[in-house]
This record gives sequence, C-alpha cells and structure tokens, in this order.
Amino acid sequence: MDLLFGTYLLAVLLACIIFQSGAQEKNYTVREELPENVLIGNLLKDLNLTLDPDVPLSSPLQFKLVYKTGDIPLVRVEENTGEIFTTANRIDREKLCSGISSENRCFYEVEVAVLPDEVFRLVKIRFLIEDINDNAPLFPSTVINISIPENTAINSRYSVPSAIDPDIGANGIQHYELLKPKTAPKRTFGSITNEQGQNVFGLDIIETPEGDKWPQLIVQQILDREQKDTYVMKIKVEDGGTPPRSSTAILQVTVTDVNDNRPVFKENDVEVSIPENAPVGTSVSQLHATDADLGSNAQIHFYFSNQISSLAKRLFAIDNATGLITIREPLDREESPVHKLTVLASDGSSTPSRATVTVNITDINDNVPSIDTRYIINPVNGTVLLSEKAPLNTKIALITVMDKDADLNGRVTCFTDHDVPFRLKPVFDNQFLLETATFLDYEATREYAIKIVASDSGKPPLNQSAMLLIKIKDENDNAPVFTQPIIGLSIPENNAPGTQLTKISATDADSGRNAEISYILGSDAPPIFNLDRRTGILTAVRKLDREKQDRYSFTVLAKDNGMPPLQTNATVTVSVLDQNDNSPAFTHNEYNFYVPENLPMYGTVGLITVTDADSGENAAVTLSILNGRDNFIIDPLTGVIRPNITFDREQQGSYTFQVKAVDGGRVQRSSTAKVTINVVDVNDNRPVFVMPSSNYSYDLVPTSAGPGSVVTKVFAVDNDTGMNAELRYSIIGGNSRGLFTIDQLTGNITLKEKVITADHGLHRLVIKVNDLGQPESLYTIALVHLFVNETVTNSSYVQELVRRNMETPVGQNIGDGEITPQTNDYVKIIIAIIAGTMTVILVIFVTALVRCRQTPRHKVVQKNKQSGEWVSPNQENRQIKKKKKKKKRSPKSLLLNFVTIEESKPDDPGHEHINGTLDIPVELEEQTMGKYNWATTPTTFKPDSPDLAKHYKSASPQPTFQIKPETPVPPKKHHVIQELPLDNTFVVGCDSLSKCSSSSSDPYSVSECSCQGGFKTPGPIHTRQL
Repeated sequence: MDLLFGTYLLAVLLACIIFQSGAQEKNYTVREELPENVLIGNLLKDLNLTLDPDVPLSSPLQFKLVYKTGDIPLVRVEENTGEIFTTANRIDREKLCSGISSENRCFYEVEVAVLPDEVFRLVKIRFLIEDINDNAPLFPSTVINISIPENTAINSRYSVPSAIDPDIGANGIQHYELLKPKTAPKRTFGSITNEQGQNVFGLDIIETPEGDKWPQLIVQQILDREQKDTYVMKIKVEDGGTPPRSSTAILQVTVTDVNDNRPVFKENDVEVSIPENAPVGTSVSQLHATDADLGSNAQIHFYFSNQISSLAKRLFAIDNATGLITIREPLDREESPVHKLTVLASDGSSTPSRATVTVNITDINDNVPSIDTRYIINPVNGTVLLSEKAPLNTKIALITVMDKDADLNGRVTCFTDHDVPFRLKPVFDNQFLLETATFLDYEATREYAIKIVASDSGKPPLNQSAMLLIKIKDENDNAPVFTQPIIGLSIPENNAPGTQLTKISATDADSGRNAEISYILGSDAPPIFNLDRRTGILTAVRKLDREKQDRYSFTVLAKDNGMPPLQTNATVTVSVLDQNDNSPAFTHNEYNFYVPENLPMYGTVGLITVTDADSGENAAVTLSILNGRDNFIIDPLTGVIRPNITFDREQQGSYTFQVKAVDGGRVQRSSTAKVTINVVDVNDNRPVFVMPSSNYSYDLVPTSAGPGSVVTKVFAVDNDTGMNAELRYSIIGGNSRGLFTIDQLTGNITLKEKVITADHGLHRLVIKVNDLGQPESLYTIALVHLFVNETVTNSSYVQELVRRNMETPVGQNIGDGEITPQTNDYVKIIIAIIAGTMTVILVIFVTALVRCRQTPRHKVVQKNKQSGEWVSPNQENRQIKKKKKKKKRSPKSLLLNFVTIEESKPDDPGHEHINGTLDIPVELEEQTMGKYNWATTPTTFKPDSPDLAKHYKSASPQPTFQIKPETPVPPKKHHVIQELPLDNTFVVGCDSLSKCSSSSSDPYSVSECSCQGGFKTPGPIHTRQL
C-alpha cells in the first residue's frame, strides 16, 4: 500500500515538472572498484527539474538508460526515480583508461533519455573515474645490476631503473629508499671476502617534467675495484596511497675498470611521425651516438629503457649495434596515437646516455565508421510505430556514429540517403537524434525505410549504413513538398531588371485551403531577387555582375494555408554566366627588364603578366609585340619575351616597344603596355695600354733617384663599365732583383731600393694590367724599358739596346752584369798586366790568322750584317740566307729568327760539346697590346698589334748591354760587347780559328762574327752590394 501511494505521489509531483526539450550534460565522480548498488547520484534532483501542473504528460516520467544492445553497462538508472547505482561489473580505471596518465581525463560516458516527448531531453552523463591505490609499484626485475667505474668521482650519479605503478597521482610512485646495504663478497684473485660497504652509496630522486620520479645512485666514497668490486644493497619503492604500497629489489653494484667517457647522443629528443599502415620492418628513426673512448669502451649498445610501455616494446624494435628503430608489429593509431621510446646508449659503463624518441602515429583512413542505433521509442519486431499526428521533432532514436580514425579521417557526417520527413539532429559530438522533420502523412506514405549513412572525410571516404523501419499510423495532415529540393539556375550577367529566372513549384497532398501554397524567399536571400508569393516566379530585380559575385545560394519556402500552416524549404543556386565586358589588364603599365649583353639569342628576357576579370574564352588573352618584332619575340600565351638578336651594350644600351594583349571574346577587347629592356654590361673588352705609347720607348732612371721616386707611369683604359672597367697593374717579369715596384691602382712605377752599380744598364719590365670583371678577368701585357744611368750620353746606343732587347723573348730577363768589386790596388795592377799581355798576344794572333784565312764568305757576312740578321757558320743557315737573298722579306713580318750555334772540338777530350737554340723576336711592337676603340680614345698603339701575353714565359731580370764608347775599335776586328751576368747569359765568342769582320764604323754597333757559340753555364747568384 505504501509503495502504491508513493508511486501515485511521485506521479502527481512529476506531472508538475516543466521540461525544455534539448540536450544536457551531467558530470559525476566515482571511485574505481566500488561494490555493487552504491548510489552515485539522482538525476531528478541533480537536473533541477521543476514542476508545472499545466503541462499534461502522455505517460509517467521515465529515465531510460540508452545503450547498445550487447553492451555491459557499469551503472544502472532507476527508470522511475532517476537514481544511478553501480552494478556488479567492476570499474577498473587502469583497464578503462590504459595509457592515460592524467586522472582528469579518465571518463566513462552513458546517455539517459528523459521521457515522454512532452518533457524529452537527452542527458549525457560523464563519470570521472577516481583512482585508488590498488596497484603496488614494481621494479622491472627483482635484481638490478649496475656497473660503476672505479675512478668515479664522489657525488657522481648513476641512473637506477625506475619502478612502474599503474596508479596515478598521489597513488603513483612517490619515494625510493636505499635500505641498509649488505656486504657483498669481495672478489680477490678468484676468492670472495665479506667486507661491509655501508655509506659508500646514497640515493637521490629527480622528477621529470612529465612528473615521473627517477632514482639515482650517488657515489659517496672513493671506489677501488682492487679492494672491493661488488656491493649488494636493497632498494625500496613506495607509492603515496593510504595505506602506501611498496616493493623492493636487490641492487647489485659492480665496480669496473675505467671507462671515463659515456656515449653522447647526437640528438637527445627526437620526434618522428609514421603512418599507421607502415609495414613491419620500416625504419622509424636512426639514432646516432658517439663515444670518445677507444676500443671496447667505445662500442655502443642501444636498448630500450624499462620505463617504456609494454605496448611500445611489442610494436618497436631497436638494433643494439646501430641504434636503428624499426617496426616490429603492425601499428594501430587507434590503439595508441603516440609512443614515447626512451632509448639508452651504453658503452659498458654503468651510466648510459638517454634519448627520447617520440613516435607520432599518423592516421590512415583504415576504419569504417560505425553506426550505433539506440531506440527511444521501443520497436516492435524491429519496426518503430509512429502516429501521423506525432508532433514535429518527435524523438525516435539516438544515432551514435564513431570512427576510430583521427582528424579528417575520423570526422563523420551522418545523413539519410533520400528525402524523408525525418532528420538527424546533432546533440553531442558524433551523436544525432532521429526525429520527425515534418508532419507525417499516412495517405502519402505508409511506411519508411530510412537508410542512415555515416561517411568519414578521408580520401577516399569510407561509408557505413544502417536501416531503420518506421510505420505510420493513419492521421490527417500534409506539408507542401518541393518538386526538387535544390534548384540550380544560370543567367548571363548584365541582364535587364525584372528578368524571369524560373518558376518554383511545390505540391501538397492535402486539399482546400491546406493545399494552397505560398512561396517566400528565405532570410538568407539577397534583395536582388524577388519571388512571387502566388505563382512562384523568381525574378532578378537588378542587373547582375559576375565579376562582383558569380554565384548566389539562398532558401525559398513553400507554406500552405492550413491551421496551423505547414511549410517546407528548398535551396536555390543561381550561377551568373560571363560576358566579355572587361579588357585585359597588365599588372604594370610599364615593364623594365635588365639583361646581360651576352644573353644568347632566344634566351629568356622576362615575363609579361596580364589578367582578365572575365572567365573562359573571354579571359583567354593573347600577347603580341606591336613595334620591335625584328628584335624580340613574345610567347602569345605565357608572355615570355625572348631576343631575336644578340646584344652589345656598347652599341645600344636599351630597347623599348609596346606589347598588346587581346582577349578571346566574340567582340575582342585589348590593352597595351610599354616594355623597356636595359642591356647590362658584361666583361667583354680587354684593357688597352695608352702609356707607354710604344714597346720601343724607354725612360731614364738617374742613379741619384732615391727609393720611392716615380721613374715612369703606365696607363690603360677599358671600354667596359663598372667593375669590368676597374683596372689593376702589376709587374710580372723583368724585376727579379726587386729594384722597382708599381702602384696597382695608379700605374706609377717607383724605385724600391737605392740604385747600386750592379743596377746600371737597361731593365725591361713586363707590366700586366687586368680588370676586375666577372666571371673572368681580362688582361693585357706591355713592356717598359728603364735605363739606369746618370745621363743618356748616347741615345742611339740606348735605342740599339732596346731594339736588341725586343729581339729577346719576353720570358728571358734583360739586365746588366754584376760588377765585381775591386779589392785592392795590387790585384788591379796584376790583373791589368796579365790582361794587357794577353790582349797583345791575342790581337797579334787573330790578325795573322784573319789575313791568312780570309775567304769570300766574308763578303756574305758583311751583307748579312747590314740587313741586321744574326748568322751562324753551319750549312743550314747558309741555305736559309740564300733563300732570303732571293726573296727579301721585311724583318717586321718575322716573329722569331731561329739561330743554331754549335761548337765541337773533338780533338780536346776535356771539352764539352755545347749546342743551343735561341729564339729572338724581330719585331715585338707589331704584337697586340689589346683591342681598343681607336676612334674614341687617343692612343699611339696600332689596333692590330698582337697580344704580348702570348710571348711571356718568365719573370727573370733583364740583362743589360754595357760598352765603353771612348775605347777605339780597330776596323775588321771582333769585340765581345755583352758584359752580362753569369747567372743568365748567352755568349757569342770566337776560337783561334774563327774569322770575324766588321765593316761598320759605328763604335756602338754589334760586330758580325762567323764563329761558334753556346750557352755559358749559369754562375752563382750575386747579392746586391751598396
């Protein structure tokens, strides 16, 4: 009786409750491992339900737990009272939320429907599972072995493998303790001794940023492996639960020989991403570590820390030798999306290096969405019965769609495959309420087979479908129905105002006023459109512009005249078609391009960009050149400009023309732009010497000139510009004694040292000028002759020296001989007497010999001397001279004369056979000094001079000729006038049988001599004496 009364009273009270239809969430906190029938909460009180007697209920209030058939719920809900109790099914947080370290993230969720429909609401209940201390921390093994080198410093720390506790928070690991160490046997020459090792080690705990506690063993005393090599202790780990749980392990420390360098990882924190469908054996990450030790102490062993999860150990493998982490078993992101792998690298010492590899498992769309249907209206034989008079939004079932994938692959859309008077209303993430969307009509459709489709957003998407059968119980009402739910239209732009677009129509299965339909534009319809309420004719009241907006999408409504009126809606899409009402537009009114002058023909100059606001053929732009087609071409489609010529900046520095753009409309539109092409200089001109004006010129360097005095100046010009015309001067030959120096910028040649007697004579400097052009510097070479003397008493003599120097290869040095210093008067007298005696004897002997053996060949030698040729007594040269008599050739046309001089004395076994060939340039001024614009720059160089660089071979000093004009020269006597240094000298001499002759009265001329000669063996290098 009391139960009936209580039920009646509760029904009366609940009749006064007012509900607002919708979805709610309610959170509860529950400890794990609670026994059965423990009260968790009361929905009636906790939801704050109020009473309203004016709201009639079609059935008593009911709280229905909505769960999938076959699931085992961990809680139950009393349908009449809304009280929530635990069940016999054990709530285990470690099982529900394995791998979750934060207790605030472990939830268990259920849904409860509050019925009937008049007060319907769907309540999602989230139970926060509190952790209890139901697990003891455990070490990975009962015996922990650690090796420590004997030279370990005091207070050194060594990692001890951490214990593992499935509990979290305060119930997790809180404390490590090193129990009183027990004495381990001492191993000495194979025997074991017992020696206490108390206070040798201490224990400290460090906490990682993730909250993990790692024990570290601290060395507190000096270790000596020879005295004691093993320590055995007991280590204890304890959690923070009430009461606390703990466990112990044996810690055995082995003292090892010195290994004083631990491995060093190249990267301590590595993060990689790998798709979940990666095959077994795929490389995940290659770890690199180095060890500064040698031999076995440098052999690194890679392995996983015991702190990684068992799942990670199962899925991944590491190569102990190489550190390559690979996939051991197939991955599943849905099982665990992130794996943290702690990798240790050990070289045999007790302190391995640590690196953390975070492996992010990227999702692959490998899971089909699931559809879970939980009925709110109980089905009969699998079919839901629904009255035709059921109000709108009548809740039929809770549809839960899930996809284990992530991101887009796990984003699920749920919809029905065709137009039905039902809809899926989202209530929570991936949860939808199937409810009536419109009034049902038994006359139109008596039965519905709704196909619910769940599709993810993967590529390609995966779909899942479920069928739901609904039978309609006959009632009487119908809503208007559009002939098509989406109406697509197209209209050209620039239309006349009031243009009719389409006629929208809908039908209503009812009759009379209930079938009279009015058409209304939706609230999202722009004001540019108008819809006739009676006829459904859709018009555009203003001109459309595709360039401003090319597509409109809005809603139209069809509403009947019933009481209450029913309506439905459709979507209208209007596409605006393009007309050619826009001309092509260049991105710039004027284009400026810069190209190097060495750009090849048909190379790319630049790109012209043009746009057209129209579309299709109206926006297909063709480009052409109006003026300048002879010089340039343009790709009509891409706008790439190419030259039809080769550039020369010195001839023309820029080009200007017009480019025209024409679109492809029926009535074409066009526009033009100005293009200017600027030619940029390239280093294509060699420097040209202006000073000296000739290779035959010379300058006097007085012996009184001091160091730093400017003795002469060279100057060159370059037709290029910028850095290509920046010039630098240098001496590259003829200055082996270092007497002269040149300013690389101004070209001023100055004395570097004080002039001494050995420096007197003619010096030939090889001057090089090069520009700073890129990518290759160009250069030119010139000769500068400097005559070191007090004055020029005989200019013809110096000119003769210059001329003869020009006949010497550029690579051969020209300089004066070393003057041997006089030691004392006695030596001078002795040398003078001997020299005088020998001279008298030699003159008498030579005179007699010449008179006795004079031949007609002497006349040939005289003629050759007058032509300035050098002769040799061998037969081959005689033949060459005969040919030259037949055909006179200017010495300027000869680049080199080749003179072969041989000397052979077979009767003298001590005489060494000497032969040699001397290359002598006859006319060096005709060789080029570089190309130059002779029309614009004043110069005395010949334009066609050859390049002196072709003859340059070395940078040795140039010997000089020295003669004494006051010495009388008897006619027809030979005199050796080349007083050259021994270190680089070519000597022409005469033996007792040679015949020489001279027909010239010029005391400075070179005597012709028919004799044999050779190269004098180079003598020692003489130092400069002041």
